[in-house]
Amino acid sequence: MEYPKIQTIFKRDKYNIIIPNDFTKPEFRWLKDCKFRCEEKIDGTNIRVEIHITGDGSLSYEFAGRTSRAIIPTHLLDKLNTLFTQKRLSEVFEDNKDCHITLYGEGYGRKIQGNGAKYLSNDVSFILFDIKIDNWWLNREDVDIIARKLGIEVVPIVGYMTIAEACKLVQDGFKSLIAQDETLNAEGLVLKTPFNLLMRNGERIVLKVKEVDFRKFGERYGPISYVQGIRGLELYTTVEQEVNELYETT
Repeated sequence: MEYPKIQTIFKRDKYNIIIPNDFTKPEFRWLKDCKFRCEEKIDGTNIRVEIHITGDGSLSYEFAGRTSRAIIPTHLLDKLNTLFTQKRLSEVFEDNKDCHITLYGEGYGRKIQGNGAKYLSNDVSFILFDIKIDNWWLNREDVDIIARKLGIEVVPIVGYMTIAEACKLVQDGFKSLIAQDETLNAEGLVLKTPFNLLMRNGERIVLKVKEVDFRKFGERYGPISYVQGIRGLELYTTVEQEVNELYETT
């Protein structure tokens, strides 16, 4: 199953630039003062490990990209075949029967995206960020346990923050927690609720905050300011922007 599109927090104007405090979903406004679990967003390529387990415990698996049409680079596919073997998967999921399991992660490293070699200069790897078993998204604690059993990495938790706190951290810039090159700024943050809360349409509430969005806003309008409100940090800007419906959720 393809990974659901991660929602951008703010709508966009005619220049495809974010509009601070103009949320793409009403749920985000209600949750803006809540503490989200903020994980580092890795600049790589989306990878799925699709695992099928029959009623008698027989296991098969396959690798896929963001979509069924995506092509996985050969050197990354070789790495995946090393990390995930029939024996290892069968041992870790030996108690699971008659189910479908998807491991969602990011393939990253050399020759993957522009900053790939800054993550891993001479290698590639896979880092886990979510697991779904049938219709159930696992909590972070269970994702960590399975990652340890499989011997694979899981995306680091940067902290627990409100939307404004996460935006300020990304706008100010922070260093990647996994890159070999310690000067590399993280691509951004992915914000998740502690218990995988859902929106009215049944989609899980997962948000993304990207450094490039704040850089583009600053280049055109100047930096976003932050003020201390009654309930915590708030974004503040006097810029007037007109919503472009084409870009409000990109």
